[in-house]
Amino acid sequence: MLVIVTALASAILIGIPILGWASLPASVPGFSRLLLTAVPLLILLGALPFAVRGYRVQKGTLRVLRPGWVTHLGLDRLLSAEADPAAMSGSLRIAGNGGLFSFTGWFWSRRLGRYRAFVTDPARSVVLKFSDRTVVVSPDVPEEFVAALRAGTPRTGRE
Repeated sequence: MLVIVTALASAILIGIPILGWASLPASVPGFSRLLLTAVPLLILLGALPFAVRGYRVQKGTLRVLRPGWVTHLGLDRLLSAEADPAAMSGSLRIAGNGGLFSFTGWFWSRRLGRYRAFVTDPARSVVLKFSDRTVVVSPDVPEEFVAALRAGTPRTGRE
């Protein structure tokens, strides 16, 4: 699903400037042309750094791997970790990205309440319940990821 959403959104965000530039009459001011070109491309480029490349569990920290940087989540307050392919079903996005390279940001659902997502495939969701928050991730093999978290052993997800 993420591949389809990303492909469609990318095609639209690249197509708007191309079609707009080619079809706008010459009487349209230059600033309007610039906005038509720049805004869709900035949206596309702005979402790219927040994509999720994978996960790594090491030394009591979950590292969410991004292009060029890492988000660190301490595991010291982790209460439970459960694979749940329906975790994001019926969720509302509060703030974040709903499918351009990843599903990331803050979401809300009746089942989970407010949670933070770092997801590439909602069908592989793992719900991490902390004492002070809930986080949803989507490693390649959710059951192995959960077992590694419970055992406290280093585990690498998709990279």
